[in-house]
Order: sequence, then structure tokens, then C-alpha cells
Amino acid sequence: MTKVVKDPEYLHTLERGLTVLKCFDQSRPEMLLSEVAAASGLSAAVARRCLNTLVKLGYVNKIGRKFLLTPEVLTFGSAFLASASIDTVVSEHLQRLRDETGDSASLSVMSGNDILYLAHIPTKRHIRLNAGVGTRFAAHATSMGKVLLANLPDEQLEQYLSTATLHRFTDQTITNSDTLREKLRLVREQGYASSLNELDYGVVSTAVPVFDDMGEILAAINCSTGASRISQEEMVRTRLPLLQDVSKDIQFSLSKWPILRHSLLGH
Repeated sequence: MTKVVKDPEYLHTLERGLTVLKCFDQSRPEMLLSEVAAASGLSAAVARRCLNTLVKLGYVNKIGRKFLLTPEVLTFGSAFLASASIDTVVSEHLQRLRDETGDSASLSVMSGNDILYLAHIPTKRHIRLNAGVGTRFAAHATSMGKVLLANLPDEQLEQYLSTATLHRFTDQTITNSDTLREKLRLVREQGYASSLNELDYGVVSTAVPVFDDMGEILAAINCSTGASRISQEEMVRTRLPLLQDVSKDIQFSLSKWPILRHSLLGH
């Protein structure tokens, strides 16, 4: 859990409840109380109180001795998507990108050491990695992650490089912080990132940043498809100009929807 400076307006009980909710994921869809306590870093007593409260509120269900999330948690994400008008501002541009390329097209932001998908238009072709709104992937192993990391302020980037665990997903995943630092320097210079076989074998992608009118990075967008369909070099050559155009279109749309822009800036 993140350690927060004492603040009379800060509710630690709320923090603990949200920490418990965030423990559940694809690898841990259901857990015993002891597993929730270990995953959240909370004591068993605190984890039990949080879980019991969440059960009463309808966000968690208990089957036997195991706890699992209920569909009610989707109300948090759907409230953001609706209030921020993601579909209106972003999805039509990604749809155009998907239709022109046949690739999946996505928009993501940084969330901790991961990227978090806020919009995704899937390809009609089968690919190894499934993604959707709310999907998280390790930033260092993705093209969008490299774009987002490369445009962090230097101090934040060094903090990431010194603390993040660079997991190996394939033999192409960058797991050395110095190597990653040099790669990110190049990404910042060239204005895009491309990834091949880094998160999973057979997946190739290219990504560019989305900036606001003041030059601050808000998000990243990418095209992703199967490596058997197109080479990495050809993907960069053909997709990069399209991605850059769509990035500018999204930037313009965001200038007319300040709620979403402010939300992304405050992320």
C-alpha cells in the first residue's frame, strides 16, 4: 500500500477498501481471506472488515471461504467512461484507425507501473493477446508503455526505473533498466515506439503519444496485430503516419472536452 503523509482530510479506511478491491485480477479472481491480506499488505483483521463491508455493499461476494468481485464494481468504470465521454471523444478516431488498417486500435494511460486501457477497438482477426477497456499490461513490455514512460518528467522516469520490477514475458522483453533507459531516450527523440514479441510472441505494435495543447502528454494510442501479418518495419512505415494524424485529431477533440482532458492530466 502507498504510504501517505498524515492529512486530517484523508480517509485511510477508504484507501484500505479500495486496496482490497484492486487485489482481484485475472490471476486472482477469487481469494481466501489470508490471500487477500497478503496481496493487499493489510492485517487479516483489517482485510476481513474491508471484505465484510464490501460484501454488504454488493461489490464482493463470498462463496464458501473464498471472496470474489461482483459485476457491481463495473459501476465505477462505467461512471468514468460516461462522465468523461470517452466514446464521443476517442472511439470514433480509433474506429477509423482500425478500419483503415485492420489492426486493433487502443488508447491507454499510465497506472502505477502498468498501462491501463481506456478505449479499445478490436481487430476482426484473431490475435494472441486479448485486451479491452480496463485491461492492464506491464508498461516496459508494450509500445504504448514505452511512449508513456519516455515522456515522463526525468525525475518520475528515474523513480520508475529504480523501483519497477521489469518482468520477462519473452526472450525479447527488456529487463535491464539501463537498456530500457536508452530505449526510452530513443523513443522520446523519434516520437514513437514499436514492439515485437516483447509482451507475447507473435504480437507487433506501434504507438505514439497524445499531447494536450500545452505539450503535456495525456495518453498513448497504438495499432496492434499479428506479426505473421506484417513485419515490424512495414508496420512502422505504414501505420506511423496514420497514428500521428489520429493523435492530432484526438488532441483537437480533447480541446473541446476539458473534463476528459483534465481527468487525464490529473491521472
